[in-house]
Amino acid sequence: MAPRVILFNKPYGVLSQFTDRGTEGSPRPTLSAFIEEKGFYPAGRLDRDSEGLMVLTDSGPLQARIAHPKYKRPKSYLVQVEGAPEAAQLEALRAGVTLKDGPTKPAQVRLTEPPATLWERDPPVRYRKTVPDAWLEVMIREGRNRQVRRMTAHVGLPCLRLIRLSVGDWHLNDLRPGAWRWSSETGR
Repeated sequence: MAPRVILFNKPYGVLSQFTDRGTEGSPRPTLSAFIEEKGFYPAGRLDRDSEGLMVLTDSGPLQARIAHPKYKRPKSYLVQVEGAPEAAQLEALRAGVTLKDGPTKPAQVRLTEPPATLWERDPPVRYRKTVPDAWLEVMIREGRNRQVRRMTAHVGLPCLRLIRLSVGDWHLNDLRPGAWRWSSETGR
């Protein structure tokens, strides 16, 4: 049987796992609050405070090919940052920056506007009248823990909101937060 793939738009505050084993009776929502299909596992993680596309599959080998850094699947993100990005900051991200766990590979980065279809976040992102914010589209080919957040902070642009738009050939498109759909692509 061919591997099956679920594309899920993970809302803010949801853990990217099916159980919260760390705290019995925890009120923290998990994937099980949204996906009842059995035998599926996330191919990669998305932090609790991040939103957007998660790919889940019922195939262990496919899960490894999606998540493992050696396959260098591109992942793109819509990132709201605090501050007005300067050319030097964007160039530093494009060249790769050195974080505590070593240098990152170069990222593709561009200033953008949020799409008209972008949903409101609950709770909303903090807003400060005296500090501008901007939106970036960032594409990376590795997947370290909180990498995009750490990269933007490293160049002086703290991340306010992070939404994963794509993983490889899978795209979020118009999938609303908390919703999922089957993918006809197996990403081989």
